[in-house]
Amino acid sequence: MGMLEGKRVLIVGIASNRSIAAGIANAMHREGAELAFTYQNDKLKSRVEKIAEECGSNVLAPCDVTDDTEIERVFKTLGSHWDGVDGIVHSVAFAPGDHLEGDYLENLTRDGFKLSQDISAYSFAALAKAARPLMRDRQSALLTLTYLGSQRVMPNYNVMGVAKASLEANVRYMAAALGPDNIRVNAISAGPIRTLAASGIGDFRKLLSVAETMAPMRRNVTIEEVGNVAAFLCSDLASAVTGEIMYVDNGINIMGATPLEK
Repeated sequence: MGMLEGKRVLIVGIASNRSIAAGIANAMHREGAELAFTYQNDKLKSRVEKIAEECGSNVLAPCDVTDDTEIERVFKTLGSHWDGVDGIVHSVAFAPGDHLEGDYLENLTRDGFKLSQDISAYSFAALAKAARPLMRDRQSALLTLTYLGSQRVMPNYNVMGVAKASLEANVRYMAAALGPDNIRVNAISAGPIRTLAASGIGDFRKLLSVAETMAPMRRNVTIEEVGNVAAFLCSDLASAVTGEIMYVDNGINIMGATPLEK
């Protein structure tokens, strides 16, 4: 029996089978969870449908996280299939491409800043607010994805680092607000992974190479490894864990510099 047996979990933000969210979905399916999925637009629908089918799910709903009406519609759809929601995985982030290269201030605009905050940080709270009635008193869990660039300056991460810092603060305030409803809120700070979303960050391959050298484990993390930790955090085995940012990065976050050559 898997650690998520009997749990019903919504996955938000899959873009391809290489997405971190896809790794999470596969791990949760393996551990017995019943899954539902959202897709951003018709272009991505077929990709998400394929992953859903592999996970034994036929529950899909469109969701543009900048539209509160669409968010509310997602949970109306879920309510027609399920009597409640035990978990939500939020894997959504965006910033304009020109904001993810070069000098932070040189390319920064008011509109780009607002958009990155709306999609990358506010959307997590918006999903929680809409889902709250379906999640209350079920030992349920909300989980989002962040990155070390929220805490330290990373080349070309720029406005996304600011948005992820906001997202991490969101985790703490949401955990305090939802705790009385027996709802936990956590984040995974994953190491760099070659995903569709990451490809928009300038010189990302160089970042992967540096991370591999810097990590105590001397390798980069995989979507499968992130998925395993996500499954744990959304299970009852993590019933006392809330408001946490859990690093799944092969130890990069503990390092102050790359190892010296011998």
